[in-house]
Amino acid sequence: AEEAAKVLEPVIKYLQRHELKVKSLSKIGNAGETIAKTAASGKFDMVIMGSRGHGALGSLVMGSVATKVLANCDTPVLLVR
Repeated sequence: AEEAAKVLEPVIKYLQRHELKVKSLSKIGNAGETIAKTAASGKFDMVIMGSRGHGALGSLVMGSVATKVLANCDTPVLLVR
């Protein structure tokens, strides 16, 4: 929870300064599946997430959270690189 708060705090402040309504959650589990399930059950307007950009080979070998979210999520996803 502490680590999530440390990462999310500056992002939330930035979005709130720009008058955007923000709801954030942190959960433990398989990241791709958990994000997609949470987005579906929480009736969110959008999922915003970062992408490290390992490239095609890196994604093949390690898998990509962003790819898993895109494949399993009906909620619109904005990837920031």
